[in-house]
Amino acid sequence: MTLTQEQATWFAQTFDQIADNVERAVLGKRHVVELVLTAMLSDGHVLLEDVPGTGKTSLARAVAQSVKGTNTRIQFTPDLLPSDITGVSVYDQKQGVFEFHSGPIFANIVLADEINRASPKTQAALLEVMEEGSVTIDGVSRQVGVPFLVLATQNPVEQAGTYRLPEAQLDRFMMRTSLGYPDHAATVRILDGAAVATDQLPPIIAPEVLVGMADLAALAYVDSLVLDYIARLVEATRNADEVRLGVSIRGALALTKASRSRAVSQGRTYVTPDDVKSLAVPVLSHRLILHPEAEFDGVTQEAVISQVLLDVVPPSKHESA
Repeated sequence: MTLTQEQATWFAQTFDQIADNVERAVLGKRHVVELVLTAMLSDGHVLLEDVPGTGKTSLARAVAQSVKGTNTRIQFTPDLLPSDITGVSVYDQKQGVFEFHSGPIFANIVLADEINRASPKTQAALLEVMEEGSVTIDGVSRQVGVPFLVLATQNPVEQAGTYRLPEAQLDRFMMRTSLGYPDHAATVRILDGAAVATDQLPPIIAPEVLVGMADLAALAYVDSLVLDYIARLVEATRNADEVRLGVSIRGALALTKASRSRAVSQGRTYVTPDDVKSLAVPVLSHRLILHPEAEFDGVTQEAVISQVLLDVVPPSKHESA
């Protein structure tokens, strides 16, 4: 099946309508809104590194409201158990059977707040559901449904009493980004009451339409030269002097998949090197493990990816179109 220009145009218009709607509640953060929607349309999940009070909960609720989906929020704490996330089977004495009570992970948009405050065992409970879209309780696998997006947050400043996310968990996130504080103009608008309450946002599309959009995004054409460019970017991260462990093949696949969604959100049926470059930092940076010496010198993962983008020559637009 081939993606048509008419389908790409409809996709781009619908994408913009959803982003516009979300931005009515989350002012001045268009770029982050588009990243989250791109991840959701690519069957990915997003890690938000932010201090409290920047609008993470509003973002999750606004996205859920815009796609007419369900939304839950899980506050991660040191005493949170895996069953508090996935659910538990409870024995019904009257019926004489075990009855499954689903946990908050069974929703379209799940906000996992301060994920690094939970124990590694509880963090690991998210691994299967983020990768497979299902949870296994008492030997029975249960699908959480589609669309499914985990928006996890962690405070990059306050690290007391937290558990660092293991690399296997970080690699499950398609993107890592930050909302950050709004600029001056957006702050003034927020103080003036311009932000719309999330429960007042009108739904733009139904969940099944969003699933259809994801299917369309997967049809975007990726030229062999663009695939070669992605492979060279990934290989360059493994050879960088500051890097102890570079981007995995899962990271390369995630970048390819996200680039497809971005291309169609721009009204195109094919991926360009610019699509790849625009997503490289949020998709690849959190997958790097730097040498301790580099971290001590102030080198960041984002800086390494930015340098790789400068060093690796992309194919020309004429070649890859």
